[in-house]
Amino acid sequence: MILAKKVRLNPTEEQERQLWKSVGTARWVYNWTLSKQEESYKNDGKFISDGELRKELTQLKKTEEYSWLQDVSNNVAKQAVKDACDAYKKFFKKLANKPRFKSRKRSKPSFYNDNVKLKVKEMLVLIEKVGWVKTSEQLPINTKYVNPRVSFDGKYWYLSVGIQQKHAHNDLTDNIIGIDVGVKELAVCSNGMVFKNINKTKTVKKIEKRLRRLQRKVSRKYEMNKEGNRFVKTCNIIKLEKKIRLLHRRLMNIRTNHIHQTTNAIVKTKPSTVVMENLNIKGMMKNKHLSKAVQNQKLYEFKRQMKYKCEFNGIKFIEADKWYPSSKTCSNCGQIKKYLKLSERIFRCDCGLEIDRDLNASINLAKLAN
Repeated sequence: MILAKKVRLNPTEEQERQLWKSVGTARWVYNWTLSKQEESYKNDGKFISDGELRKELTQLKKTEEYSWLQDVSNNVAKQAVKDACDAYKKFFKKLANKPRFKSRKRSKPSFYNDNVKLKVKEMLVLIEKVGWVKTSEQLPINTKYVNPRVSFDGKYWYLSVGIQQKHAHNDLTDNIIGIDVGVKELAVCSNGMVFKNINKTKTVKKIEKRLRRLQRKVSRKYEMNKEGNRFVKTCNIIKLEKKIRLLHRRLMNIRTNHIHQTTNAIVKTKPSTVVMENLNIKGMMKNKHLSKAVQNQKLYEFKRQMKYKCEFNGIKFIEADKWYPSSKTCSNCGQIKKYLKLSERIFRCDCGLEIDRDLNASINLAKLAN
């Protein structure tokens, strides 16, 4: 099984300038590829293969106007072409939305490094046309690396690589765990384990309050410095926007860390099977009253982590149908309630059962594995 390993890089000022050059080149080539594909599709409805576009890009590098493309590794541009072509193919196969052009402000700064030319020493890693860069922790040596990517998260540079690892051989129990995820609590398990919603904690609320204040402050400064229809970005605005980016980064890290801790705690109980419902996230996001809460819970990320951790530990993972009425079904007698409001937090059945609705749903999900 291939698992990702992500380590922080500590580049010098000169190395950081070269990393930004690689990021800029990857973004420009990606956008150039998309524009070529869209132009070709409008003219004759044909898809241009990535091999043809790579040849055209090689000729473009030889011109004086685009000679700056040679300042970075050739593999950065090649992979950017392949990524754009793959995104376009997925769109036509209806596996993803239409690929959008990458913005300098909003897109995540990242680029590909050739896995063959990636060399690792003690606390050092070799990145093409950047040199030996110090790392904060040791990457495994003398192993095969898959899809190395260098990225910037707003504060630090990181290198992520896929590394082949053997499945863990654990002595599993006969227990079956059903997991009901939601907005009130992140996850309620059929064995009684309950994991809180991290967004309701004092720490997250305090950061969100600070974020709202900074966003209002930067908005006022834009209005103060407005020249006609044009907004002027001053040095103070740039400082405030950097603070906002760092707060967004901190919130993302807190939420992701909480999901990792939750999924690890479930896997450590060593169940034989885990059952989760397949939520209609896209449909839930259409509800304007719940969309922000659903987004902050990162439910898709929770399911993704649960899935690969179960596979790594040899636990069977079952995904229930999204139309399965886990909340409306009585876990005692099996009777299905026709109407159940979202405000009804206690499930009451004619058979006399009174139980928390989320716990009831998780027990019903666990029964699907039998």
